[in-house]
Amino acid sequence: MMNRRSFLGFGALASGILVTNRLRNPLAAAAEGTPGEIVETNAGKILGLQQGGVLAFRGVPYGASTEGSSRFMPPVKARAWTGVRETFELGPRCPQVASGLIPEVAAVDRSEIMSEDCLVLNVWTTSVGNQNRPVMVWLHGGGYSVGSAGFTIYDGANLARKHDVVVVGVNHRLNVFGFLYLAEIGGEKYARSSNVGMLDIVAALEWVRDNITAFGGDPKNVTVFGQSGGAGKVSTLMAMPSAKGLFHRAIIESRPVDKGVPRGEASQAGEEYLARLGLKPNQIDQAQKLPMEQLVTAMGAGGIPGNPTLRLEPTVDGHLLASDLFDPKSTELSADVPLIAGSAETEVAFFPNQQLDPIDDAKLHQKIKQILAKADDAQVHRLIGAYRKGRPSIANTDLLLILASDASFRKSVITEADHKSASGKAPVFLYYFTWHSPVRDGKLRSFHTLEIPFVFDNLEAGVPMIGSGPDRGALAGRISSAWVAFARAGNPNHAGLCHWPAFNSTERATMIFNTECQVANDPNGEELKFLYSLLANG
Repeated sequence: MMNRRSFLGFGALASGILVTNRLRNPLAAAAEGTPGEIVETNAGKILGLQQGGVLAFRGVPYGASTEGSSRFMPPVKARAWTGVRETFELGPRCPQVASGLIPEVAAVDRSEIMSEDCLVLNVWTTSVGNQNRPVMVWLHGGGYSVGSAGFTIYDGANLARKHDVVVVGVNHRLNVFGFLYLAEIGGEKYARSSNVGMLDIVAALEWVRDNITAFGGDPKNVTVFGQSGGAGKVSTLMAMPSAKGLFHRAIIESRPVDKGVPRGEASQAGEEYLARLGLKPNQIDQAQKLPMEQLVTAMGAGGIPGNPTLRLEPTVDGHLLASDLFDPKSTELSADVPLIAGSAETEVAFFPNQQLDPIDDAKLHQKIKQILAKADDAQVHRLIGAYRKGRPSIANTDLLLILASDASFRKSVITEADHKSASGKAPVFLYYFTWHSPVRDGKLRSFHTLEIPFVFDNLEAGVPMIGSGPDRGALAGRISSAWVAFARAGNPNHAGLCHWPAFNSTERATMIFNTECQVANDPNGEELKFLYSLLANG
């Protein structure tokens, strides 16, 4: 159902690797509104737009261009400007291959222009000046290869307007531009060419620290949150010494990441990619001079997380990322950071080649045996029985999609919750999103990315994903208010939601988000325990 490494890789959905017309299209952000306030940043003055009671500042540079001799290098601060810079439109996204998103999610992608001058961010606030509002910094999905902060469902206006927070969305380098590891093959000049995409995010958080007060935000109360690839980036920040102290709470939606790429494997990937460009390791300087389109084309399938020979993901380089993310040393770095983590019920329905139509018992048995690899027929039969016991009326297709999602996304979320609660230094709150979308005749169920319009309270922007039913508003209110309450004080509880206890290894309290929200202790625990024992043996 899913490769273990490919959960971040919805770039892998592309049928053929194409340099899309995003290289040529004009910036695609709505610029409706009237000129708003002028804010002075540490690089110069910017003018935002007043839009429905919210000030929006889009395409704000937090770093200089990364093209030419800056390609593959750590970020540097944005060059200062004189006068007042208009920030009415989204800035560019990092060059990337076609994402191949399912139609329901592709409909919310604005497809901004691509450029290596992509170290930009967006800010939404209700008023400027020293207001000490909580700050919520969003890290977009798309693995480490595709995407941007410009999707319509990522717009922070409703969170800012309804909940009195400051929202920041970040663009950064991706794929070979952000995660090609050259530190061991490039000599002294490229000794710092490691995890530069993550260093971009650190630079954005430093910009927040230095500038957000002028936008009404509190630099001492910053929450990083992200979904899918964004969740992986949040996980990675929690293990990076350079990020410590730049954020104070974290939210991981869909799946954390527990391991980075070993240095040897990352160096091999670097050499392989250079060979695709017709270059040797001592010719990286020439790679800095090639057109960005050539670098995108050369990625081929290797531009996708999960490719066995070209993993473009954070590398455990021993410095910027000193150890794997669940290593005790890394865990200690963020031990005092409160966390929300969770997943959706049928995450895998988002990905290609999933079984969405009805199947018979024999087909169900066959597909589950493929997931478990080394389980025998008797074990598969027992596991199906355990899932049916917990959900007596479940259809075969639903059982398959839930089990496959439990084996990947939910497993890593629960593992993270166990690690976090064991440290005892900060709470972790676990959730399970089970609301089913009506789109595509309901076949996608509770698919990967589905909770995002509810988190941002962007119901109209999210219509292609969540439909227009009457049950959406109450659920969006409960989820968005929980995320903001957590950002405000490290606790997601609020008046519109039943009490959400912190997770521990005994009760294992889990908030179940659906039309009616409820807390359950260790939901589906019996079948999960059996499933995970079979996976461990495999």
